[in-house]
Amino acid sequence: MAENQYVVFKLGKGEFGIDIMNVKEIGPYEESISLPNTPSFIEGVINYRGSVIPIINLKKRLSLGQAEVTKDTRIIVISLDEKEIGFIVDEASQTVWVNDEQIDPAPSFISGVDKKYITGVGKLDEKRLLILIDLKKILSKDEIEEIQNLEV
Repeated sequence: MAENQYVVFKLGKGEFGIDIMNVKEIGPYEESISLPNTPSFIEGVINYRGSVIPIINLKKRLSLGQAEVTKDTRIIVISLDEKEIGFIVDEASQTVWVNDEQIDPAPSFISGVDKKYITGVGKLDEKRLLILIDLKKILSKDEIEEIQNLEV
């Protein structure tokens, strides 16, 4: 029985998890600078450790409503093909260990593009579910290419 550690973050009322090995850093929210002629899913850019990185509002990207910045809002930074990308989430407060027996496959009613980034649903206890996603698959190949070609 394999056990993996996940970073838990919230988008609205839902709890999501990503493999901790994919996370470079979780930092406080900082306002991004909008750029002209960028794809609509890019909120803007920030200076991250001396590099300019794109910031994606994950709530918007997943069509989960409007994002409101609070004191709990965080930016999760991952590395995607050697380029850092930040994702805005409502809250990122903990890590959890989940073993394979606690994970069900993605529900069958989820289809198309959405299914490729939902790796499963973790059952943490009787009422708590954790939607496991792969942030590296949230963006299409074309969108990744647009980000890599972003001129700042």
